[in-house]
Amino acid sequence: MYVIRADGNAKIGAGHLMRCLTIADALAHETGREEILFLCADERSAELAKRHGFAARALGTDYRDLEMELPAWEEFHKKSCVILIDSYYVTKDYLKALGRIGRTILLDDMGEDVFPVDAVVNYNAFAEEETYQELYQNKNTMCYAGARYVPLRPQFTGVSYEVRDRVREVLITVGGGDAADIAGRIWERLTGDRNLQTDTTDSRKLNYHLIIGQFHPHVDAWRQRAASCANLFLHQDVEDMAGLMKRCDLAVTAGGTTVYELAAVGVPLICFSCAENQERLARYVGEHAIAGYAGAFHRDAEGTLERMCGLAEEFCRDKSKRNMCYEKERAMTDGKGAGRIAEKMIALSRRA
Repeated sequence: MYVIRADGNAKIGAGHLMRCLTIADALAHETGREEILFLCADERSAELAKRHGFAARALGTDYRDLEMELPAWEEFHKKSCVILIDSYYVTKDYLKALGRIGRTILLDDMGEDVFPVDAVVNYNAFAEEETYQELYQNKNTMCYAGARYVPLRPQFTGVSYEVRDRVREVLITVGGGDAADIAGRIWERLTGDRNLQTDTTDSRKLNYHLIIGQFHPHVDAWRQRAASCANLFLHQDVEDMAGLMKRCDLAVTAGGTTVYELAAVGVPLICFSCAENQERLARYVGEHAIAGYAGAFHRDAEGTLERMCGLAEEFCRDKSKRNMCYEKERAMTDGKGAGRIAEKMIALSRRA
């Protein structure tokens, strides 16, 4: 069987859980859904997995203290398991304990430490397998790195997109948590004194589309904003995310899997980080001119907002810049990463 350990909540957002659900969907095509079980710290995370058609169990533990849940794993000792773990709160003792139960595969965004697992995956564009192999030298750990492993849903494969002459529709997405309502500050700045225009003469307002994540804590405040703003549209529990992105001419996004989703579609984007684990990707897409890079919001909020406005104005004026970003984004990933990770999990099961 395959056990997937992941959480989603207002503090950490839904990204970890959603990417694991995408991998689980790809895995289910090969093994069947009945072979897959999600373990989550809380009931709300487990319910999300259940809504996607998977068996799930809430451990009733603190997602920040994984070692306290180890007694709940005892029942799996006599089962042949492959365990996928996606959490920033893993410890080496926790992973060693799981390694005595089954084969382990860890999703790692940082690449800064050596973990006692059978396989490690870092799907970021900046990650290099050679670096991981050097990091894990003399270890019996298989290393898979690079954007070919980005776990995107099938809807992001083969999407056609047109870079239109003018920017009319702007997407803003910060993530499922956004406890500090960073999206609100972005929207207020973009629609404030320097209200964006589609060119230097057209003063018609842009339409703004905000994605509200599964665990967004400011839904009511955003509904009030939308009720008083004809050009603000809220989108929650979006099924056809690729379709929504395809409608937009420009996106402003925090670093994370959403960057790869936008890139797979081809939407010109401005990226920033709002946590340390997002910094490398946000800087990478800026340094390689794949997207505009506004900065690290969590380190310099005001400077990031100012650069964001400047970049947005530049993107609105310059179609050639948007075209260049489109071309470079589309080269980042083919959208088949979830299937590749599923293949690695199946290969591990044969070694169990």
